[in-house]
Amino acid sequence: MKEVTTISCIGAGYVGGPTMAVMALKNPHITVHVVDINAEKIALWNSDNLDDLPVYEPGLPEIIQSVRGKNLFFSTDVERAIDIAEMIFISVNTPTKTYGIGKGQAADLKYVELCARKIAEVARTDKIVVEKSTLPVRTASSIRQIFAEQSSGVNLTVLSSPEFLAEGTAIADLLNADRVLIGGDQTEMGQAAVAALTKIYEAWLPRERILATNIWSSELSKLAANAFLAQRISSINSISALCESTGADVEQVAQAIGADSRIGQRFLKASVGFGGSCFQKDILNLVYLCRHYGLHEVADYWNQVIRLNDYQKQRFAKSVLDSMFNTISGKKIVFFGWAFKKDTNDTRESPAIYVADMLMDEQAYVHVYDPKVPYDRMLADLSGLKTRVAEENRSLLRFESDPYVAVQGAHAVAVLTEWDEFATYDWQRIYESMMKPAFVFDGRNILPHSRLREIGFHVKAIGKAPTRKSDRGREGGNILRS
Repeated sequence: MKEVTTISCIGAGYVGGPTMAVMALKNPHITVHVVDINAEKIALWNSDNLDDLPVYEPGLPEIIQSVRGKNLFFSTDVERAIDIAEMIFISVNTPTKTYGIGKGQAADLKYVELCARKIAEVARTDKIVVEKSTLPVRTASSIRQIFAEQSSGVNLTVLSSPEFLAEGTAIADLLNADRVLIGGDQTEMGQAAVAALTKIYEAWLPRERILATNIWSSELSKLAANAFLAQRISSINSISALCESTGADVEQVAQAIGADSRIGQRFLKASVGFGGSCFQKDILNLVYLCRHYGLHEVADYWNQVIRLNDYQKQRFAKSVLDSMFNTISGKKIVFFGWAFKKDTNDTRESPAIYVADMLMDEQAYVHVYDPKVPYDRMLADLSGLKTRVAEENRSLLRFESDPYVAVQGAHAVAVLTEWDEFATYDWQRIYESMMKPAFVFDGRNILPHSRLREIGFHVKAIGKAPTRKSDRGREGGNILRS
């Protein structure tokens, strides 16, 4: 197979945009086209104001500025992109199904199927088609069937190369990837396609980090990796509840666990819960696959990770209510952060959505400051829960563009995202502008708790027993007297 000189990517979201930008940067001899049917999104990718990019990732604007218009192009012309490409990446969304068989667990593959049908319809020359979206194992067989029955006699070779990016560090993850996985058939054509994609990645990654597998192992590896990572978060969050009841400190426990070389430190940060587009969706997909194959005990095991994550969000919301005299009706509670993690504007499955929803059920007024998430996105997130009508969401959820304005007259501040700037605020100034007693609920354990207590705040942190005098009767219960 000849060397690839033109790549097209269908899908200009959190995976397609950053991945293709880095690929274009490191392969200046390759022309890269990123296409999407969402004209508004493409307009943002082409905006002269790099702060308007639809995906916020540190380091991404600089790369876009250096390659856009040179060998990286964004457009809505999907058919042309398919026609001219020698290699096509499918990077469309694969959300959890909200209807029919598998509702709430299985991946919704309608966008992947639409891409496959469009490629089969348009293609007039041989192409390599790369699954970049997160897909359930054996999806490639469905794509192949569509190609076999619809294509005009051209060879469309399917590869699986799932992304392993963490939002907020996606550019660093791309530039210095732990590994790139490429799954392909053990045929001459399949191995030639694997070699072609390997050569593109070899432009910046050592060959030993590019792992070749069969296509089914590649598809399953993404689901399995995210399930393992999410399981670690839910495990440490389960311990955080015990820490609060016994007087242990979850950060000290995590440090001790992480010092074990068999375990390591990553994903042992207790929090209000995990979110994002991958973990919950992929675990639910894994649960669905296990049930489909009759592996019900395995499905129950992984489903418990989701249940523990839901429990952590509920526990945080209940802590707010319990601490504030069991009534928050009409009270102003300020959220610092709405994105599911720092250094991204992605809000999918963010714990903030669910905690806000629970507090709003108690008729609290939630005012949110997030440096990258707009108000319409927050309202859309709440609307997706279908808990209340849009007008009620608007009346209870408010947007603030200045954190110091947000806290004026507030009864409590809750940290839902670990943006670095929150720890640097003038908390004395914040305290002086709030109602008393003033509460801080740190859902990410990023604030200087001792300093806040010295100022006068009542502080509640994940996995840490309360230390204010008024709370000491509740901490360190003796299990022998229970």
